[in-house]
Amino acid sequence: MPKFQVDKTLIRELGQLLDETNLTEIEICEGNKSIRVARGGTTVAAAIPAPALPAAPAAPDATPAAAAVDAGGDEAGAVPCPMVGTVYLSPQPDAAPFIKVGDTVSQGQTLLIVEAMKVMNQIPAPRAGVVKRIAVDDAQPVEFGETLVVIE
Repeated sequence: MPKFQVDKTLIRELGQLLDETNLTEIEICEGNKSIRVARGGTTVAAAIPAPALPAAPAAPDATPAAAAVDAGGDEAGAVPCPMVGTVYLSPQPDAAPFIKVGDTVSQGQTLLIVEAMKVMNQIPAPRAGVVKRIAVDDAQPVEFGETLVVIE
């Protein structure tokens, strides 16, 4: 079995991302490899082969331009998802959402929650502004780097 090469620079960058976003853990997958960095007392880095998954077919109603903006976070003011998980727009199922389109948000204000590995991670606004668009639906699975919200 070939030896798995660990990218120490990537692990350091993920650790810095944890600090910047106040998240407890982050995981990225590429091909059949996965790296997870978690915080709890000490930072733990684990590199394990991920199971091979078949590629998901593209949604028939998605236009290529819209898919590129949502997946890449290239839209001006886009807030990208820092991890893979499930997004929740409110703190509880029957509660009001954290934000609505048109709301003015301050830097650090909670925009939504991403659940990853049974941990609820609050996603803060990286800057102050007005919510132009909410790019995800409640209880939707999200990918690393996918646009969650657009703030002008």
